[in-house]
Amino acid sequence: MRIIEPHIHCYSRTTDDYEKMTLAGIEAIVEPAFWLGGARTTVGTFVDYFEHLLGFERERAANYGIAHFSTLSVNPREANTRPVADQVVELLPQYLQRPGVVGLGEVGFDRITSDEEEILRQQFRIARKLACPIVIHSPHQHKKIGVERLLTIIDEEKIEHSLVDLDHNTEETMPFFAQRPRMWRGLTVYPITKLSVERAANIVQQYGVDRLLINSSADWGISDPLSVPRVVRELERRGVPRDQIEQLVFRNPLEFYSQSPRFTFKA
Repeated sequence: MRIIEPHIHCYSRTTDDYEKMTLAGIEAIVEPAFWLGGARTTVGTFVDYFEHLLGFERERAANYGIAHFSTLSVNPREANTRPVADQVVELLPQYLQRPGVVGLGEVGFDRITSDEEEILRQQFRIARKLACPIVIHSPHQHKKIGVERLLTIIDEEKIEHSLVDLDHNTEETMPFFAQRPRMWRGLTVYPITKLSVERAANIVQQYGVDRLLINSSADWGISDPLSVPRVVRELERRGVPRDQIEQLVFRNPLEFYSQSPRFTFKA
């Protein structure tokens, strides 16, 4: 089974993980910018991080035959650190046009603060101007409220729905997309704080694979870079047709990120 992992944080993973991913059929990955575990106090730390993703991390993945791409942003947790967040936003237009950068992300909400919303709106306006894909982080707490607010802001900022992957959905948020058929919906298989393999498979079977993306979001927490292959195995066990599974884990992320001219993965 060919797999594209649409959301993983390999900055925090070991090289052994790359070997495991390629052996499991993962051919390409997209790494959104994320919180590194501690507050960053200067804009230069973001510059160093972005350059690491665009240089060393791409090379590390390529050594195992994996095509590495990034989406860059001020993530929602760090949007609360002003004025550093504002300074990073000023740098984004040039970074979003660098080779290997296939969109804006991840942006969205953490604690659903006014600072998070202001930084989100600023970044949405940059992405709208560049017409690039956007990976949106829905909050871990008060998820239903957060997703409802995110959908409202998307419409207020006139963001093209086909360019949006609103990620980390659960059973309670999936119904919100019924009136938004062109928007992409993300499921994250991440033990404890997000979905189990079984819950993700249940959602896939209930809603189908159209406009659905499934990812591991693996990082420094209790997470698994092989979450997507494990969902493949579970769906196969349940008798889901192979063509549908391949659409979910390969053709869907290919279609979503191919909206960026910098997604140069050759299918």
